[in-house]
Amino acid sequence: MEPVSVQKKTWSYLFENFDNPNTPQGKMILGGKGAALATMTGFGLPVPPGFVITTECCNTYHANEKLFPDGMWAQVREQLSAVEAKLGKGFGNPENPLLVSVRSGSPISMPGMMDTVLNLGLNDATVEGLAKLTSDERFAWDSYRRFISLFSEIVLGVEHEKFERVLDRFKNGERSDSELNADELKEIVSIYKRIVFAENRKVFPENPEVQLKMAIAAVFDSWMGKRAVDYRRVNRIPGDLGTAVNIQAMVFGNLGETSGTGVCFTRNPSTGEKILYGEYLLNAQGEDVVAGIRTPNPISHLKDQLPHVYDELFEITTKLEQHYHDMQDIEFTIEREKLYILQTRSGKRTGSAAVKVAVAMFREGLIDQNTAIRRVSPEQLDQLLHPMIDPDAKVEVLASGLPASPGAAQGIVIFIPDEAEELAKQGEKVILVRRETSPDDFHGMVLAEAILTERGGMTSHAAVVARGMGKPCVAGASSLNINYAHQEFSVGDVTVTKGEWITVDGTTGQVFRGKVPTVQPKLDEDFELLMSWADEVRRLKVRANADTGHDADVARGYGAQGIGLCRTEHMFFGEDRLAVMREMILAGGQGEREKALAKLLPFQKQDFCEIFRSMKGLPVTIRLLDPPLHEFLPNKHELMEELTDMKFKARHASPKEMDFMLDEIADKRKLLRRVEILSEANPMLGLRGCRLGIIVPEVTKMQTRAIFEAACEVKNEGLEVFPEVMIPLVSTPEEFRNQADLIRETAKKVIEEHGIELDYLVGTMIELPRAALVADKIAQYADFFSFGTNDLTQTTLGLSRDDSARFLPVYVDKKIYPDDPFQTLDREGVGQLVKMATELGRSVNPKIKIGVCGEHGGDPRSIEFFNSIGLDYVSCSPFRVPIARLSAAHSKLKGS
Repeated sequence: MEPVSVQKKTWSYLFENFDNPNTPQGKMILGGKGAALATMTGFGLPVPPGFVITTECCNTYHANEKLFPDGMWAQVREQLSAVEAKLGKGFGNPENPLLVSVRSGSPISMPGMMDTVLNLGLNDATVEGLAKLTSDERFAWDSYRRFISLFSEIVLGVEHEKFERVLDRFKNGERSDSELNADELKEIVSIYKRIVFAENRKVFPENPEVQLKMAIAAVFDSWMGKRAVDYRRVNRIPGDLGTAVNIQAMVFGNLGETSGTGVCFTRNPSTGEKILYGEYLLNAQGEDVVAGIRTPNPISHLKDQLPHVYDELFEITTKLEQHYHDMQDIEFTIEREKLYILQTRSGKRTGSAAVKVAVAMFREGLIDQNTAIRRVSPEQLDQLLHPMIDPDAKVEVLASGLPASPGAAQGIVIFIPDEAEELAKQGEKVILVRRETSPDDFHGMVLAEAILTERGGMTSHAAVVARGMGKPCVAGASSLNINYAHQEFSVGDVTVTKGEWITVDGTTGQVFRGKVPTVQPKLDEDFELLMSWADEVRRLKVRANADTGHDADVARGYGAQGIGLCRTEHMFFGEDRLAVMREMILAGGQGEREKALAKLLPFQKQDFCEIFRSMKGLPVTIRLLDPPLHEFLPNKHELMEELTDMKFKARHASPKEMDFMLDEIADKRKLLRRVEILSEANPMLGLRGCRLGIIVPEVTKMQTRAIFEAACEVKNEGLEVFPEVMIPLVSTPEEFRNQADLIRETAKKVIEEHGIELDYLVGTMIELPRAALVADKIAQYADFFSFGTNDLTQTTLGLSRDDSARFLPVYVDKKIYPDDPFQTLDREGVGQLVKMATELGRSVNPKIKIGVCGEHGGDPRSIEFFNSIGLDYVSCSPFRVPIARLSAAHSKLKGS
């Protein structure tokens, strides 16, 4: 019987032995770095020889209880022999030693997240051989001390600071490490070895093959290290990609003043300017540039110090950019005036640079228009639209929370909204710090530079309001301990009091002590051109959530194609309006209520006029009053405290003062009783939305009259107006019909009073699972659907978006949820309801307009889903409109 032939598994490849490395498959197997090294080797560029251990090997290692797969080490030894033969050196040969670097390399770039070991192969014997070969004893022992320090930190887990303290002691604060002599370096090596033994009770490994095995395992282990895991979570990189290991012959930048190391970009990664940009150090190795121990030189200085090396570098970098059709980030080493390229990859860049590079490369003929659109990510565009922390600034991080609304701002810490409002009006820059915000805080939030909360999630009140206003916000910074009584907050041992300066970075979720400089991004013609390309490509329309004329102007400026959500309740929170609103709520009967509503109508009409004028004929979707009435009243517990305080003061008042105070106490008791009557155990599912309109139809009538009087007035000014009235919290077709009939009846009266023709729509917000399930029945009477995905997520998953912030991060970490469902739509649950309701609605009403107005309308991955199921539009905060426009274009390109 013939033996069964078992194909040998390939775990490693020489750089020159992998066909077509510059492909998606090549990157998946070799990692980004390995694929680039193999590609550059194929070009004949000066790349030190080496080989790659595959990402599959890493995954097998982790699946096999951290054991190398069968056959891997034999292949590594075989590849190592090939490198030895090319260079005429021997790994572990004391007379002519081959030293190698061991570097990570994931299919998706994760800079700085995994581990690297340099100078591997040195021991007490090979260091002497290296000294003789190079005729430079100082260099050999400098390389040895570097190797022990780096290997011990990365592989053996010895704290890096222990080695740095020894080095600092020898430098004595007056010299650089390059000024240490050979004898001093020998002594440092001896001390380093004693540190390793003291920490591990084992001697430093002398056998180069043992060193290599341990280093490969350490790189594999770093794939699952905390840094890498956190980075993947934040950047949504799959955990099953694995990392390759690149083993490459060492070249030395620390061989004197004709050697060096550096990093350069083919364009400026901050501005996008087409110029060779970067830094280098002579007589140094790679970690010296990164660590900042010595101040590197601008790459332009290399032209003066080593002109022929600079010219060769310029030629190579130009060739690499033209090959990859993208800006490159390149690592290089110079060994005695010979240039070596160690890595190339697509360079990380700021939002402004991303736009400039994409447009410039299109004009240069390197990429087409669609590729230019793809080259700018929504996250980069987000960065471009908000002030950023100056990347060169020195910072002291106080706390971290959720990046609830992007941008950066400085201000003095204020805890009370009234005080924030007063100080802001006096010209002070204020950061409003609250445990959590409520509608009562709105006046302080409006004038604050930024908002910081101890509690709450990405769609908490603070987050939603801040995003709508384009203000930076960090929410859920749970390490804060806020003490309102003392007007201070503490984080660990640090206490920050009222009036102290802090800086909030809503893009990263970090809070810094003091004034940290910010940089204001600029929108130029390149931005406008890129966005025009995106608009040509996308199918999905983009509207904005806007509650004021100012918001509508901002939205229009950012390219919004209408208002997808105007929340009428936000119009009642001004001080004068809130008083009238409370008068309506406290009314003793229908007559009193209608009088109060008559006072509110002009306010509402004025706001709607401003929005209609701003939008100039684009559709405006206005949601009728949604929250429960008690949200417009003071907090019950605060009222009880105030009442107790008033009673105490009344007991010590004069008779004249007593009469006045007793009237005040009676009014306060009346208010407290009304608050108690209106309070609900679960107000989110209580008397709100269409239910309030059905029970108190006067509210619906007043709001409808305000909408249509404003529409008629603006139309008479010669402007086109297209209102869409949205009924909230509908769960049955009967609820919708009740309110829709009242709206259409009132609208008809107002339009007839003005003697004009006016087109309008009446629709509903789909935010309850039952509404999605009976969408076909509702669609028989509705002109449009708009999915309120915030509440639909809450009611489908049974989650409070504010309270769940304390445990959702754990759910995401444990992969119970793939993402925070309030940030990215839950496609399998909520998404299926949206898809089902869309299909049901269109089955009976093919012309029904369908969109989304929840926070997911500004999330790129959610937009991709909405585009795929054929929705007509998404709506988001004004400052996210460009992100939504670009994301809609990305979605279309991905599907085409």
